[in-house]
Amino acid sequence: MKALISITLMLLLGVTQTGKSQEMVSSKQYLKRAEEMYSNIWKRYRVDKYKLFSENFPSGKQDSLTYLQGGSVNEKEVSFLWPFSGMFSATNVLIKVPAVKNKYLVYLDSLSLGYETYKDTIRKPGGYQAYPVMLDKSDRYYDDNGLVAIDYAEAYISTKRPAYLKKAKETFTFILSGWSDNIGGGVTWLEGHNDQKPACSNGMATLSALHLYKATNDPFYLNWGKRFYTWMHDNLRDSTGVYWNDKKPDGSINYTQWTYNSGTMLEAAVMLYEFTHDISYLKEAQAVAAGTFKHFTAQNKKPTLQLHIDLPWFVTVLYRGYERLYHIDGNETYIKAVIKSLDYAWENSRDKYGLITHSWTPDAKELEKPKWLLDEACIAELYARISMLKLSKK
Repeated sequence: MKALISITLMLLLGVTQTGKSQEMVSSKQYLKRAEEMYSNIWKRYRVDKYKLFSENFPSGKQDSLTYLQGGSVNEKEVSFLWPFSGMFSATNVLIKVPAVKNKYLVYLDSLSLGYETYKDTIRKPGGYQAYPVMLDKSDRYYDDNGLVAIDYAEAYISTKRPAYLKKAKETFTFILSGWSDNIGGGVTWLEGHNDQKPACSNGMATLSALHLYKATNDPFYLNWGKRFYTWMHDNLRDSTGVYWNDKKPDGSINYTQWTYNSGTMLEAAVMLYEFTHDISYLKEAQAVAAGTFKHFTAQNKKPTLQLHIDLPWFVTVLYRGYERLYHIDGNETYIKAVIKSLDYAWENSRDKYGLITHSWTPDAKELEKPKWLLDEACIAELYARISMLKLSKK
């Protein structure tokens, strides 16, 4: 009888085996988690010599990185641009939290200086290369530059500092230099390589344009946002609203589907609805949200999680879209699934340094492996976003 009463009380209180329910975790507690992860990253990954970050922690410089053109490359002295951008994005969210805004503005200044170490102004137009200019010459990726443009536009919206807007505009100019009319338009993945036009580059270009429109109210950026959006919709969207990876010059499709490619288009559709009040964009956003949720929950093979975690940062991009849609239609289904999965990871899948595994599960081998900067930076961003979401619901 005592056991039955205990179980009943647990159910009434919303307690599960994974820990506190979402309803019991307050905005302040989620903010505490965001700040804890952010501080932990700064402590463990910071490379003081360059005021940048290491690719992994612990950093043995032994890892083989597979996300660049031409196959794997060895880990280097500091991180590549993509994982670095994760810290800028997390900071952008933290400065939106009124209670800690002033605390993180100084970090934003430091990260802006860090971004500029990746900027190559020798090749015209100027754009951000994959690795710091003072350490090596490297390729310039259009999706990387999309991240930079979005981050700087967001930083400008929060701070009104003209330098951030100037950098966002300049970066978008570089992105547009990659546009070509073959296969109907779009930009490639990598400057000078015409082997594919991927969702990552064109999705981030769409969001770059729309964030710049939000920052400036200049129709130039809205028109480009629509143009990139239309190309993506017409070329890489499947019938369920999930986006494929890329289109080749011969018109063939790489049908691989990642969470973030659909996430960028979900957020873009909501933004276009906000700007134009065209209901078709809202309906499209809802279709993409429903389609991605069905697709990526079906792919999930981990009973402790609510959806497939292909890459934590990819899921973060998808969450941004879900969250933006929630503020329009109030549907909590999608964001609750991400939050529940993340809370499970926080409570069960942290290693001895307080860092979370790539799969968000307590896999023994993963717990012992070094942790990638981008996998951890997005946790700080997600928890800061969730904290603000909880605050807005009060």
